[in-house]
Amino acid sequence: MAAGHLHALYHHGHTAVHRLAPQVKIAAAFGTVLAIVVTPREAIWAFVVFGVALGVIAGLAGLGPRFIARRMVVEIPFVIVALLLPLFGGGDQVEVLGVSLSIQGLWDMWNILAKATLGLFVAVILGATTQIPDMIKGLDALRVPSVVTGIITFMVRYIDVILGDFARMRVAMASRGHRTNTVADWGPYARTVGVMFVRTYERGERVYLAMASRGYDGTMPASLRVPAPARQWLGAGLLVAGFWLVAALGWATR
Repeated sequence: MAAGHLHALYHHGHTAVHRLAPQVKIAAAFGTVLAIVVTPREAIWAFVVFGVALGVIAGLAGLGPRFIARRMVVEIPFVIVALLLPLFGGGDQVEVLGVSLSIQGLWDMWNILAKATLGLFVAVILGATTQIPDMIKGLDALRVPSVVTGIITFMVRYIDVILGDFARMRVAMASRGHRTNTVADWGPYARTVGVMFVRTYERGERVYLAMASRGYDGTMPASLRVPAPARQWLGAGLLVAGFWLVAALGWATR
């Protein structure tokens, strides 16, 4: 994988957040998400604090609201499911604009929306400030098993190849008059996905045999690790500690 490979989530910049060692950012992101997950849903103020803190970090990284919003569109299916919970939840009911809603369902909806949105916010910031090669180096520095980093490396390398194949097959279908107007017209796409699966499996076999013939023994070569100064670890530790402190106060005041 070329060192200059950029992914769609990355936002080119030279901010202090961009310059942090990848292993520091990955560890801080993991600790932050855990703090968000364990925070009680009743502590609404805590989630507001989390959102403000993440907004400040995004601002320091030069990430505007439009950039963040466009990359959080992936959450829409989860939002739709969460919005249905008050309608189908059991227990005590409350009338809202003439509609009977489950109180338990409302809390479940809030819990999912708040934690999923903030967790995705953390992931967007991490992805926007860390290139894929640096992400792999950070995982190596954190002693993540080489088989995991190897799978991620191959996935990133070949996802563009697979998407390119699919795009060419769509063009070929369109050039032969195929149009998708109803659900009944999705059949060719389903068969295309099946063909793509077979092609991907066969490509994986060929790549593995080519690597094995060149001495591949199941482990990827060690990447050059990015040094992480102690001050960066200290700053990240203080940030994560602040999130956990808010989570602890949330439990104490619920």
